[in-house]
Amino acid sequence: MSNSTASFQEIQDQFNDCRQILTAIGDEVRQSILVTLMQNTCKEGMRVGEITAHTHLSRPAVSHHLKVMKDAGIVRMRKEGTMTFYHINVDAFEPLKKLVMLVDETMERHY
Repeated sequence: MSNSTASFQEIQDQFNDCRQILTAIGDEVRQSILVTLMQNTCKEGMRVGEITAHTHLSRPAVSHHLKVMKDAGIVRMRKEGTMTFYHINVDAFEPLKKLVMLVDETMERHY
């Protein structure tokens, strides 16, 4: 396998690894929720009701989108008694960083 072919295969593999994350963050409603989480309390987290108050979404809609993001690994939840707090899992974005770097490096070499 040539260097070029290996580079493109590595990019394809990285896209495959990032598919669930890309799907989760590709939705503008989920992007809005992520921005809300970033703006308010990245480390402590926010409850569904708090997120609802900062967005135009209903509680069930917020819960649904949080589940999608939780399943993709980009949001984590923490329980305190009966309260559930959601926060961004910053480590989950490492594969995306790697993908962007691979694409950038490959574009620099080939174009």
